[in-house]
Amino acid sequence: MTKEEELHLRENIRYLIRHVKQKRLNEENVLRSIVRSLVEYETKALEEATTPDVDPTPNKSTGINVLEDLLKKIVPILEDDFKLLTTDPVQRQSFRSHIVKAVVNTLTPVEANNDAVEDAGSESIEEVIDIDIGDADEDKFIDIRTDAEKTADEEPEDPRDQFGAGLESEDQTGRNMAYNTFKKIESNIIDAYELLSNEEDQELFYDYLIANVKLYFDKFENELAGSVPEPSNQAYDMAKGEEGGMEPAPEGPTPDEVEFGL
Repeated sequence: MTKEEELHLRENIRYLIRHVKQKRLNEENVLRSIVRSLVEYETKALEEATTPDVDPTPNKSTGINVLEDLLKKIVPILEDDFKLLTTDPVQRQSFRSHIVKAVVNTLTPVEANNDAVEDAGSESIEEVIDIDIGDADEDKFIDIRTDAEKTADEEPEDPRDQFGAGLESEDQTGRNMAYNTFKKIESNIIDAYELLSNEEDQELFYDYLIANVKLYFDKFENELAGSVPEPSNQAYDMAKGEEGGMEPAPEGPTPDEVEFGL
């Protein structure tokens, strides 16, 4: 091969090398562009999924819309006070029972209240009719105390007892906390309910309020249960159980002792 041919061959080889490098560079640029597009797409999708909807579409039911606004006000209060009760789960169960009962009592339909009053009134009339007039003369005692003296002698009733009526067996700490908590949210509940005059809205508001209060209490209880237990295995459990009770293994001979036969 002549020197001229050798130079020509080397020039061709350089050209091929440059061509291969350029082709590989172009392929890398195309691949990077594809990867960059995929990353941008996934990032945008993730942001859209995690960004809260600041202008949610209202529910079709006015009752549910009003309830959602109410829950935003009362759930943080319920959570804070519920999570203060950490001595015994019974306290939290009592708190929960009294809150739910108070909500039910507050939002008992007016029709049911009216029916109850009418029934009570009719029963009292029948009882009065059945009473023997002569029985009224049996008690001739005349109380000469002044109103102030009568008031002083009467022991004032604890409003918490009336609040917990029907749940006397429940924990008193939970009842007392529930009493204070409900005073904070009672007006919010009443004001929200009184906005609704449509019977269907009232029923939805009532049913979903009770359900959501219970579900949020379940959520709070689960959060208080602590973190997920750490996974373990048999070897770790055995070592942990023997920790502190194992005698140290005897040390072997040192290299010097082996060398000199000691």
